[in-house]
Amino acid sequence: MPDIKRIVLTGGPCAGKTTALVRVIEHFNSLGFKVFCVPEVPTLYSLGGWNYLTPNRQLYFEGERAILETQLAFEDHFQRMAEVCTKPVLIVCDRGTMDISAYMKPEEWESITRDAGVDPGSLRERYDAVLHLVSAADGAEQYYTTATNSTRYEKADEEGLRIARELDKKVIKAWSGHPHLRVINNHDDFERKMQRVMREISNVLGLPQRVMEERKYIVELTGPLPETIDSDILQTYLVSEPGTEVRLRRRSWSSGKVVNVHNTKKRTAPGEQIETERQVENALYESLLQQADPYRQSISKLRQSFIWKGQYFELDTYHGALDGLVILETKGIADAEDVNFPPFIRVIKEITGNKEYYNYNLALRK
Repeated sequence: MPDIKRIVLTGGPCAGKTTALVRVIEHFNSLGFKVFCVPEVPTLYSLGGWNYLTPNRQLYFEGERAILETQLAFEDHFQRMAEVCTKPVLIVCDRGTMDISAYMKPEEWESITRDAGVDPGSLRERYDAVLHLVSAADGAEQYYTTATNSTRYEKADEEGLRIARELDKKVIKAWSGHPHLRVINNHDDFERKMQRVMREISNVLGLPQRVMEERKYIVELTGPLPETIDSDILQTYLVSEPGTEVRLRRRSWSSGKVVNVHNTKKRTAPGEQIETERQVENALYESLLQQADPYRQSISKLRQSFIWKGQYFELDTYHGALDGLVILETKGIADAEDVNFPPFIRVIKEITGNKEYYNYNLALRK
């Protein structure tokens, strides 16, 4: 059976997803992959006459249940086709199953997943990666339009922008807990957004990538944070061969969700590396801990993720031996771009590329 990877391209309204899909299909086909694209199921039902804004709550519920069942069926059929291909396969899902929950009340979502015999954990595990493209409504309002999508109901006015931003955050929250959720920022140059999509998919496919430094800063909080997605992280570095970094991470959320990820970074050439990661069950996680690097302590930190003016940030507050250290990391902001620092953050100093503050080195026992 060929190597098969299944990813989700999702995001808020007017995020560039349609353009990204075209680029992905063309680019990875040219690299020798067979690319399948699972169509956006909610759009199929909207074009067929169903409207998620219908006041008929029963009609709404039946439509959402149909969308989930169709999405599962489509993905399973494409998976079977992929299994008989002779080339490596990339299955790209134009939105995924967890997107549906962002548009529903929790009790309704629980009901349709129960009827379908699935749960949020198993739905997230269907995909090797989830790429969320931030809506233009957040930080790139001048590019926000409804003209390119006849089934979009959010208007291009202040209220429409507010609704689009809220949907964006709900979709990210729905996918929180996936070990390879990547949020793709808006950029002054849209091409950079597309390049980040290609890079993240290339990582999933195990293709060598140029080492990129995310912008990092030591900061302090000067005011309350906006709505954030919070998780506790415990990461342990394992004994590895020279030129390779192996990390074992346990990440937990207040909902009780716990995800263990085994991550490996291996240098293949100057300035290039291959990064792979896989989710591991609790039993394997406990077993792998026996390989912990004796020269490094485990790192414990609280991660608070949020979007500010179209840019995605992760705020890490360290505990234990590193107590008091707070690091703000940007995601996918190009070197030439300005960082939209929130007013509740005071930057103490930039540490981008400073190896002293790499987690791998912070873990060294003093």
